[in-house]
Amino acid sequence: MTLFKKILIANRGEIAVRIIKTATAMGYSTVAVYSEADQDALHVQLADQSVLIGPAPVAESYLNAESIIAAAKSSGADAIHPGYGFLSENSAFAKLCLDNQIIFIGPSAHAIELMGSKRQSKIAVQNANVATVPGYDGENQSIAALTREAKRIGTPLMIKASAGGGGRGMRLVTDLSTLSEHLSSAASEAENAFGSGELILEKALIKPRHIEIQIFADQQGNVISLGERDCSVQRRHQKVVEEAPSPAVNPTLRKAMGEAAIQVATLCDYTGAGTVEFLLDQSGDFFFLEMNTRLQVEHPVTEQVTGIDLVEWQLRIAAGEPLPLTQDQIQIKGHAIEVRLYAEDPCNDYLPQTGPIHLWQIPDDDNVRVDSGILQGTQISPFYDPMLAKIIAFSNDRQGAIRKLDRALSHTCLLGTKTNKYFLRDMINHPEFRSGQVTTDFIARNQTQLLATNVLSDNEADSFAHALAVALWVYSHTPQPCRHQDRLSGRMGSIVFLRHNNRDKNKTVVRCRVHYLSAQCLRVNVNDMSFDLNIKILGDRFHVRHDTNTHSGTLFIQERSLFFDTGEQSYHFINATHELPHKSEAEGNGRILSPMDGNLMSVQVSPGDSISKGDTVAVVEAMKMEHQLKADVDGIVETVSAKAGDQLKTRQLILLIKREINQNQT
Repeated sequence: MTLFKKILIANRGEIAVRIIKTATAMGYSTVAVYSEADQDALHVQLADQSVLIGPAPVAESYLNAESIIAAAKSSGADAIHPGYGFLSENSAFAKLCLDNQIIFIGPSAHAIELMGSKRQSKIAVQNANVATVPGYDGENQSIAALTREAKRIGTPLMIKASAGGGGRGMRLVTDLSTLSEHLSSAASEAENAFGSGELILEKALIKPRHIEIQIFADQQGNVISLGERDCSVQRRHQKVVEEAPSPAVNPTLRKAMGEAAIQVATLCDYTGAGTVEFLLDQSGDFFFLEMNTRLQVEHPVTEQVTGIDLVEWQLRIAAGEPLPLTQDQIQIKGHAIEVRLYAEDPCNDYLPQTGPIHLWQIPDDDNVRVDSGILQGTQISPFYDPMLAKIIAFSNDRQGAIRKLDRALSHTCLLGTKTNKYFLRDMINHPEFRSGQVTTDFIARNQTQLLATNVLSDNEADSFAHALAVALWVYSHTPQPCRHQDRLSGRMGSIVFLRHNNRDKNKTVVRCRVHYLSAQCLRVNVNDMSFDLNIKILGDRFHVRHDTNTHSGTLFIQERSLFFDTGEQSYHFINATHELPHKSEAEGNGRILSPMDGNLMSVQVSPGDSISKGDTVAVVEAMKMEHQLKADVDGIVETVSAKAGDQLKTRQLILLIKREINQNQT
């Protein structure tokens, strides 16, 4: 038996909070580490101790192994839990812990190294007679060799970073004429993200499902499976919705996949929690994809249907205890679905969002679990993953879980930055998802439809949203004594709101005229439409009656910004009463601005270059992903105002394009 008393959590955010809660419940002391950007974070507040490990960039903090080991020694921690991401699958870090007599709560460095390489792990499982996706996993990484193998495999083709995960370093190739470009960009992204540009090639399966098996192994050589999770709903190869059990897996298939996963774990002498991922094709055949040698983001759905605390099992196994249950004792009951709440704008190519969280409210329901590491007032930075929280619903059956999850999302409110909340609701209510028939291309095939409800069109709904915003603003800013007058004479001046969150980024100013009809009733004229709105505001909640309908929601106002969420849609308006209306930026003005706080990876043009609308002019990295910035007009690069390596602020000017003038124009 290996004894340890104090656990350092080498992570941040919701997973650090999650681990701290279980470790504390088991009687362990906990130590949080934090970067300068996270000094007020929730995980820091919950831990018994906390240690600053460096500046905000991950390379100088959460990926700084020496700094984390030093933090463990200075705090007296005798064990380290890596969570997921960061150093969790770094074999050198696992060995460094061992060299410093610190328990690493995870598998051996050997298992991490073997399974951390998609190329090496694929070779190993092939030798163990586990089916893999046909492709190329050779040592020759020259462009010539990769091109030759790609032609042999044919399209559709998937390029993958051998050391990668989370969608980084992955490219789908449907036309071999674009192969060279995809190989270069995948290798570059993989090198930046994982320190290795090594690639593998695989035949892209048509409409597969992504199924993963949760395994556990103890130090006595026992390995068991805890069933499967279906992670087929993905965008950019990143999971968005996960559920257990899978609608596509019957008991026979579950047993076969579980046995294959146990075989993979056995071949690398695995210990602790691990996940073996498979692709399931339409004929029912499954192929090994990779093994994640750590706890998964989506582990809560397995916990919900098995009743097992996976972090508790990790700690018990790290202490040398045998598995608490045998395979025959594992029971799957009910159904659980998890969605990931991201700080991103789905209507703007899922662009990550930064900024303050003004208001954060979660549902109060025994069948709903919310794992998060954020607080009201938290500042979302560009340095880390944009996932803010995980919302998990449990029920006796799948349809019940969907209903509870949809209600939970409607009662989850985050104001201050854009999120994918309504995109998630649209996904889980889509007929294809409800029928349990989704495959990994579900979002790509249905994206236009899924995003449609996130966009206001120029109709009555659009005008009503503006009227509601005006009414909330005016009522909130009207002196209290005025509200008690039976009637106010005259009319209020025009109120203008600059719409901020529509899909086409059109900054059109809408002019509204307001009249007081009574102490609580306003008449707002918008776009030649008139709305009589009866207003009540109690704290951060509002109730508005229009005709026979009552709308309720949550409200936050700061300076000229007004945020509100009705449960059906979220809005952000800016009072532009004293601004002059200006031309829509959607038309293109040649000003290439940073869409977020981030790091400028490259500028791909120089002053004097002629470019066409849609050409890539710069690449910005934020929240662990690269984002290409495109020219919005045809023209000539006039000035370049930033250089590679610069830390950018949102809307900082990167370069200016002089629009081409038609010579025939007078």
